[in-house]
Amino acid sequence: MKILFLGSPKFAKIVLEGILNAGYSVAAVICKPDKPASRGQKLQMPDTKIFALEKGIKVLQFDSVNKHIDEIKALGFDLFVTASFGQILSREFLNIGLGLNVHPSLLPLFRGPTPIQTALMQNESVTGVTIQKMAYEVDAGEIIEQEKLEILPQDDYVSLEERLAKLSVTLLLRALDKIEKGHATFVKQEGTPTFTKLITKEDGRLDFTRSALENYGVVRALAHNPGCYFEINGQRVKVLSARVCEDNMLYLPKQIIKDKNHFLIECNMSSLEILTLISPSGKTMDGKAFLNGLRNIERVD
Repeated sequence: MKILFLGSPKFAKIVLEGILNAGYSVAAVICKPDKPASRGQKLQMPDTKIFALEKGIKVLQFDSVNKHIDEIKALGFDLFVTASFGQILSREFLNIGLGLNVHPSLLPLFRGPTPIQTALMQNESVTGVTIQKMAYEVDAGEIIEQEKLEILPQDDYVSLEERLAKLSVTLLLRALDKIEKGHATFVKQEGTPTFTKLITKEDGRLDFTRSALENYGVVRALAHNPGCYFEINGQRVKVLSARVCEDNMLYLPKQIIKDKNHFLIECNMSSLEILTLISPSGKTMDGKAFLNGLRNIERVD
């Protein structure tokens, strides 16, 4: 079976690698164009492109895949697989043939572009992976494989993404085997759909008028990308890791709790300890060291 693969980031790269390791032939990899990254604005290739080039696989990069359907048809493949692709496929594209989508949630829960981040932000204890038949309505296709995955207390986006990607490989290979053997069964999604949205930099701003648990979820989900932060005297402090602590009734939200050994900020009926951070000067340090450098500052902005 020859597969056309569509996807760009690390999650997709792990799935693509699993397909190759299982012995399937990949007709081509379609991913997003190279984009400037970091301060130097040097062009950065998508993870799937780097991997595909190493393996000698043809790479195509399109801003809009729907404008290149004839070129894609000419590749010759039996079915296509999408994973974290980020583009909506037209009805014309979907008519090319059978397509499977790898989605890291228990559909119909968390449809849309950010299921991993949303599960962490909402402090869910369980998520999962769904292999679905591609449909025109986003993430509404019939299911061929689905399995739960526990979200561990120590999970952040990086660790949970990798665990979900590995489970995705297992389920996708199971689905491909069923299709090859001619006994694949697709079932309709059941339940009320919930939806996710694109994440912006502003979503990473901590709000200490909310609970510490809510802020902790944001740190777990977004500290890696696009980043979490708060401000002190108008200067941005980036948070890398944190934990929830008991409430200190003597303080109000946004106040810094007087504790020489821990950098604690009062939230709504709870407090958040900042474990590691990047200071306004760009230095990475633990919360205690940063707190010791503060003078006559009682609260965050």
